[in-house]
Amino acid sequence: MQERTYKRYLVYLLMVVLAFNQLDRFALGIVLQDIKIDLHLTDTQLGLLTGIAFAFFYAVMGMPIARWADRGNRVTIISLTAALWSVAVALCGVASSFLALMWLRIAVAVGEAGCMPPAHSLIADEFPREERPRAVARYMLGAPLALTLGYFAAGWLNELYGWRTTFVILGLPGLALAALVRFTLREPRRTSGLSPRAAHQTTPRLGEVVATLSSNAAFRHLLICFSVWFFFAYGIVQWLPAFFIRSHGLKTGELGTWFGLIWGLAGGLGLYFGGELAVRRAAGDERRQLKGCAIAFSLFALLTAAAFLASNYHWAFAALTLASFGGNMAQGPIFATTQTLVPPRMRAMSIAIVYLFANLFGMGLGPLAAGVLSDALRPWLGEESLRYALVLLCPGYFWAAWHLWRAGRTVERDLQAAQLAAA
Repeated sequence: MQERTYKRYLVYLLMVVLAFNQLDRFALGIVLQDIKIDLHLTDTQLGLLTGIAFAFFYAVMGMPIARWADRGNRVTIISLTAALWSVAVALCGVASSFLALMWLRIAVAVGEAGCMPPAHSLIADEFPREERPRAVARYMLGAPLALTLGYFAAGWLNELYGWRTTFVILGLPGLALAALVRFTLREPRRTSGLSPRAAHQTTPRLGEVVATLSSNAAFRHLLICFSVWFFFAYGIVQWLPAFFIRSHGLKTGELGTWFGLIWGLAGGLGLYFGGELAVRRAAGDERRQLKGCAIAFSLFALLTAAAFLASNYHWAFAALTLASFGGNMAQGPIFATTQTLVPPRMRAMSIAIVYLFANLFGMGLGPLAAGVLSDALRPWLGEESLRYALVLLCPGYFWAAWHLWRAGRTVERDLQAAQLAAA
């Protein structure tokens, strides 16, 4: 296989793996209302199930897995963890209680923690700085693909067969992907002639990684941005299906179709054009890229709030479509900059640290905060309590945008320092 063809294959295979890595989270969102009725749960319990119960283990297990990825075989890591999360997702379909489902979600979290840090590290090794925003953006297309499959497929599968069968069907394809990764991808460290022992010796210690990253002002702002972004994003996205079911009376099949178009098509186009725009108009200019991302986040906040305040669900979907396109344009440049800011032997660990904070604070507490806020507003607002709980979360994107703007002010200086450290 020619080198350029292999690189494209690497990115698109990892994109599909990422899609199935995140698929169950969005499927869980679409069937949340049915799980609530079947297992007799409160909104707070649902927030706990979709939030901290998953996020804590996802974030914490990401650290040792990333440490392994910075000195070991990243292809093997992705393959093994993909097999683990696939089996655990399928077993979610047999859970008979809140505790049983929570323990299975924890097993899913441990497996899914092994996807993004080694994948980002592999891509950064294969592509030069100027091409990374495009390569990372195409890899991150796995997220809108997951949204499309998670909402569309899960919506109709749930309507036809129920939420239990839905999890079984969505979990099993990951086993085939695990085998494909293991036998068709290469580990660049093997072709570089570096022995496993030498790789182990050249991997920085955890204290050195923390010291290097904490001294980097742009990375600090990006870390805070990720944490804030994930808090409000997961707090909103996990509850979107329940909001449209409660406030607009939609069924899961119809809702899955709409969300597949909004988050999958519009979000995917946003990711693609965001990566292309960064490479074509601002290649090697991370300052310009980050400031553009800050503007996109600000518009995302306004459009998302408008969607919840709209009285007609068609206008709500129109606002979400624009928000999805604009907000997703930022992902490729942000993740690419994060990888460019750190030395090669710290790349997987840097992503794990980002996800440690972002997931504990964001994924862990965001859905829970929305659930608690909805329950608190229920005595005054009744079934509309969730609508206004989600509106109150939308301004948080301005906070994330501010940190992107601050990161853009120091990123050139910090990139020079990172290059000196790598040398």
